[in-house]
Amino acid sequence: MTEVVSSATASLAQRVRGDFPILAQRQNDKRLVYLDSAATGQKPRQVIDAVDDFLSNVNAPIHRSTYNLAERSTALFEGARERVAAFLGSTAEQTIFTRNATEAINLVAHAWGRDPGTGAIGPGDVVLVTEMEHHSNIVPWQMLCRDTGATLDYVQITPDGMLDLDDLNAKLAAGNVKLLAVVHVSNVVGTINDVAALTASAHAAGATVLVDGSQAVPQLPVDVAAIDADFYVWTGHKAYGPTGIGVLHGRRELLERMRPWLGGGDMIKTVGWDESTWNDLPWKFEAGTSAVAEAVGLGAAIDYMREIGVENIQAHEHALVEYAMARLPEVPGLSMIGPGAEHRGGLISFTLEGMHPHDIGELVGRDNVCVRTGHHCAQPLMRKLDLVATARASFACFNDIDDIDALVESLHRAREVFEL
Repeated sequence: MTEVVSSATASLAQRVRGDFPILAQRQNDKRLVYLDSAATGQKPRQVIDAVDDFLSNVNAPIHRSTYNLAERSTALFEGARERVAAFLGSTAEQTIFTRNATEAINLVAHAWGRDPGTGAIGPGDVVLVTEMEHHSNIVPWQMLCRDTGATLDYVQITPDGMLDLDDLNAKLAAGNVKLLAVVHVSNVVGTINDVAALTASAHAAGATVLVDGSQAVPQLPVDVAAIDADFYVWTGHKAYGPTGIGVLHGRRELLERMRPWLGGGDMIKTVGWDESTWNDLPWKFEAGTSAVAEAVGLGAAIDYMREIGVENIQAHEHALVEYAMARLPEVPGLSMIGPGAEHRGGLISFTLEGMHPHDIGELVGRDNVCVRTGHHCAQPLMRKLDLVATARASFACFNDIDDIDALVESLHRAREVFEL
């Protein structure tokens, strides 16, 4: 088993590890083992250099000014948008920059959900989410339903962390579901949802679909045109890019009918004393000074993933998951949460009998092993699982089986501290 997985993963990890400066850090004479990419991804030198070069040599306002620096700045910003759009099978006009995926979802909840011109949510309508959603794909819909008199309902999950499709189909068949909001890859149980099939089912029932792809874009080939969801959102900082930049891909006819969410500069064509006219897509939804450096960094991150090959990243992380799911049960009292490796993305949540997850995180952290602990911004799912919190290891292109071995060894030492 070790030899097979090692040959499948070592070459990619060895090739790219030197691209990530932060991995050279040591603590207590131990190398950094970063297993928290589901929370935020580390940045390769190519992304860091792109942001540094922009701020050092180009930094200027976009879209308005005509001097050389400003024209270069605009070209870099819009060029990044074009590469981001192409990478996910979208178009620049349908690709809107936001601060993060959370803002993108809130944009849809306000500009689509509350707008009568787009068939807004109202009394008697149902907004359907799943029990495995991140808070960012729950709370905006709670607020929308509270404001509009609609009902929020949940698609149940099975004991092994899969969506209960019978429950979904029954709720869609009721005929009053206006929106299905679903995660592409769960940040807790790791489940990879067949969002294209879910979208087709929801559309057949007359529902609009929003997909949260925050965990998917860094590790899976994503084609938003093939998925055919009405809205697809994700965030840059999990995909090897900077913080402060997210993306909304929207269906053109919906985006054109939607009113802007935020008002101000750059989202207008004209401003009169009493009313204004809106800019074209995508700028209609990008009010104020844009995160230009962050967009440039995101474009560099897309270039980086394209060069590696997202299919290679997917295969690499899948092999790591298989290896980790074979090794972690060697730790007495350890229980893994979620489906088998064939249905799982690049993360594993687990508990350890006799230890709170926060103690797990602190103790393995002494060995410079970084895992996430807590409810992972998914408290409803934790209640469904009858848990308060879990520990979570998540993988990236630079991880290898030595990182998993280090985690397992550190968990054994943690048990010794607790005399388990």
